[in-house]
Amino acid sequence: MSCLKGLLTSCLVLASVMSWAKAVPISLDKTKVKLPEETAKEPPQSVDTGLHYDRYLREVIDFLEKDQHFREKLHNTDMEDIKQGKLAKELDFVSHHVRTKLDELKRQEVSRLRTLIKAKQDIEGGNDIAVDHQALLKQFEYLNHMNPHTFEVEDLDRLIKSATNDLENYDKERHEEFKRYEMMKEHERREHLKTLDEEDRRKEEEHYEEMKKKHADHPKVNHPGSKNQLKEVWEEADGLDPEDFDPKTFFNLHDSNGDGFFDEQELEALFTKELEKIYDPTNEEDDMVEMEEERLRMREHVMNEVDTNKDRLVSLDEFLVATKKKEFLEPDSWETLEQNQAYTDEEMREFEEHLVRQEEDLNQKASDLQKQREDLERQQEQLNAQKIELQQAVEHMERLKTQNVPSPPETHFEGNAVPESLGHDQPPEHQHLPPGHQQQQHHDVPPNQQDLGQEHKNIPQENQPLPPGHNSPPQDSPKMPLDHNNVP
Repeated sequence: MSCLKGLLTSCLVLASVMSWAKAVPISLDKTKVKLPEETAKEPPQSVDTGLHYDRYLREVIDFLEKDQHFREKLHNTDMEDIKQGKLAKELDFVSHHVRTKLDELKRQEVSRLRTLIKAKQDIEGGNDIAVDHQALLKQFEYLNHMNPHTFEVEDLDRLIKSATNDLENYDKERHEEFKRYEMMKEHERREHLKTLDEEDRRKEEEHYEEMKKKHADHPKVNHPGSKNQLKEVWEEADGLDPEDFDPKTFFNLHDSNGDGFFDEQELEALFTKELEKIYDPTNEEDDMVEMEEERLRMREHVMNEVDTNKDRLVSLDEFLVATKKKEFLEPDSWETLEQNQAYTDEEMREFEEHLVRQEEDLNQKASDLQKQREDLERQQEQLNAQKIELQQAVEHMERLKTQNVPSPPETHFEGNAVPESLGHDQPPEHQHLPPGHQQQQHHDVPPNQQDLGQEHKNIPQENQPLPPGHNSPPQDSPKMPLDHNNVP
């Protein structure tokens, strides 16, 4: 199982350098390495590998480890056989319980991926678009999406190859990321110099050269993995007599989890003493990001020299064989980062040109966004003006309705019907007239005329019949005062 363990351990190392990959200086506690006995007392921690299928990978490996047949087949399997798919074929012989659990894990993973696809579609605003999950699942190469229900040989083969490739690509990307970090740091220094006058620029250059010299002035760094380097750990970290140095005892002391292998993290812990010779977090001239890169360079070097089966682990046998080689006893000197610039002058020139293009693109995008903002503001102003005009029109219509209130409708009565409210006590002009007689409209009469009409009872009423030859005065004619001397 050492090969799969090495694969998972490599994934764990990925998480240990995630903060470095973001080019963020590490905190002081990350420069300290606990003694093996201290680490052994701590409960095991679940470290995220950084792979998006981290949980799926871990659970598959954990269940495969529980199958006795699979463990036996893995005992002498090297990483090359695993990469070629020979290991995956042994899946057909694992127990039914393990296969059932692996089927369940795959179904859960496929469901998780479909949920992620749906969530991404919702964020992008494509709720009404049908989703072709089968087509989208093709991008996840670590499982066979055509069979989402059962975990087969192809699934294990895909998972191992994907994890291996992702880790190898990560190592390459890590170096590229560090190179970009170093070039950006130099670019910012040059840009800062442009803002200074001649005198300040001269002082800044002198200070920069002084810091470089101080950083390079450190004790000799032992070759990683050499006898001198390990004896120094034996003496200073373990507190043992260098004359009593024994490779097997040293291995057992620093195999923190006691599994019979040095994983990548355990190896990196061995280089702390060497790194402390070069880097001090309290010194201005020492960059802790560079320290982590130096640590990883040392680990990669030892792995390349000692890990003969390329399973990303160093077994006790591999370690003991390496201690008998000339490189262990008489190693070459180790060149640190300051002796090996991470980039060439040509790469620096291309990097700065790329930054210029990026800045131009960003400025253009900013200009386009500003224009869009101004257009939106103008459109908003037009909408606000239209809204005000509409409100004024509505208010004007309301005022017109208020000023032109129509008169109440006249009351019409059918035939000769008279409302009861009028009764028989109403004045004569409101009573029913004989046919052929029209009621004369009542006009305001001065009080003296009203009295006059009351005093002369013998005067014909205006609504009584007139003698022949006399016509009734028009209704709308104004009433004239009566001459009492000419009354017949």
